Amino acid sequence: MKFIKSIFTITFSLLLISCLGFSKKEETKELKSEYKSNQDTKIAYFASGCFWCVEAIFESVNGVEEAVSGYAGGHTNNPTYQSIGTGSTGHAETVAVYYNPKKVSFETLVTVFFGSHDPTTKNGQHPDYGTQYRSIAFYENDTEKQIIENAIAKLNKEVYNGKIETEVTKLTKFYKAEDYHQDFERRNPNQGYVKAVSIPRLNKFKKKFPELLKQEKH
Repeated sequence: MKFIKSIFTITFSLLLISCLGFSKKEETKELKSEYKSNQDTKIAYFASGCFWCVEAIFESVNGVEEAVSGYAGGHTNNPTYQSIGTGSTGHAETVAVYYNPKKVSFETLVTVFFGSHDPTTKNGQHPDYGTQYRSIAFYENDTEKQIIENAIAKLNKEVYNGKIETEVTKLTKFYKAEDYHQDFERRNPNQGYVKAVSIPRLNKFKKKFPELLKQEKH
């Protein structure tokens, strides 16, 4: 009985610090029209674990105007937070990064992507595991694909000894996540997962790439 109780306690504790442990039913909406790119804005798409963390990291980068949490890479229409949690939709938690190419390049965003998570972990980023948390660098044209593949080749040779698990996938459709996920870390600084995982991950990134950060307003 004590053993079963211990297992239950550990499982419950993990849920409290899991991106999947938060649940709220809302309809999924596609990307809002106000976020559509214009001649001064482009969009890049990345998946590297819980989108609360990924969104906050990219929004800290100079030249990034907005980061939107959503779902991509799967085979079902109109995915929801609950449906992707089953692992059966093929979608991953993905962030659409709206950036000004005059201030930050796609190549730099790829550097941010690889420099802010462990690309050698298959189907997950600690403490979140499952295909919905896998590492994906999306591309929309051959130039972006080549930039991603060049980065992987370089990192595999110089850092990861050929162990990178990141998928390089052509974007077909991006679904904006439920509204309560947007800017989740900023709006919920005292939430358990945010305090235990998201904020430390963001601070680790900031320490590693101080030259890429936006200047803080005083």
